[in-house]
Amino acid sequence: MKIATYTRFGESARRLGMVRGDQIIDLEDNGIDGNMMSVITGGVDTAAIDAATVGKPGVDLSSVRLHAPVPLPGKILAIGLNYGDHIAETGSEPPKFQMWFNKQHNCAAGPYDDINLPMVSNKLDYEAELCLVIGRKCKHVPRERAHEVIAGYFCGNDVSVRDWQIRVPTFQIGKSFDTHGPMGPYLVTPDEVDDPHNLAIRCTVNGEERQNSNTKHLIFDCYDAIAHLTQSFTLDVGDVLFMGTPSGVGVAMKPPSFMKAGDKVRVEIEKLGYIENTVVAEDTQTVIE
Repeated sequence: MKIATYTRFGESARRLGMVRGDQIIDLEDNGIDGNMMSVITGGVDTAAIDAATVGKPGVDLSSVRLHAPVPLPGKILAIGLNYGDHIAETGSEPPKFQMWFNKQHNCAAGPYDDINLPMVSNKLDYEAELCLVIGRKCKHVPRERAHEVIAGYFCGNDVSVRDWQIRVPTFQIGKSFDTHGPMGPYLVTPDEVDDPHNLAIRCTVNGEERQNSNTKHLIFDCYDAIAHLTQSFTLDVGDVLFMGTPSGVGVAMKPPSFMKAGDKVRVEIEKLGYIENTVVAEDTQTVIE
């Protein structure tokens, strides 16, 4: 099942819908709580949603605006150096342990929203990534039970400001600029994905292929990630994990190739659809509210 957060054009209220083909069927209009956090808690009840929406009319996806499936996650965590070919292109040593960093939740953006080219840097890069969202509050989860806490999967782009990223070991600021976490286009439930560790993943910039791999090449997979993180702290419903990127990032090209205003970057993952974002110059106006 595919669940999307969206707004109708001309309205500001965010709604929840089930995507069926090229249609989206509103859940609240059909008696289902129209809140993503409520729907994913404990895992998506696909049978109840199917029963509530069977035969019900929808509207064309083209007539609505899709947002990040979880608009403001409590935590966005991303793992670095998690594909062997990416490690090789960066000249790094394979990690002995999982290497995690934070992306601030303000970076969350919709699947087709613009990406800001920062006023303070021209070292803007892309990273195609598989994302998962947590559906059950959890701690000390053994690997063999990790699948129980995953509510679904979607595409992500771990947009990176490379010069700011390498200034400090945590990576946090360079990974957390506003709009630098586009996600979507919708949450796909585990039953529809089947095996998250055998999905083709691809990234293009202006139609030129930059990354082409498969999630079977993850060094630490989704279940490893949950088992590792929950040894340290609780994962909450709605937390999002970015699972790393394969080779082909712009900073590793010879010469490096960074994104510029007007570029279109597309991330697509088998069974999950695609996100596509246009790079625009950041609005430099001071904001104090």
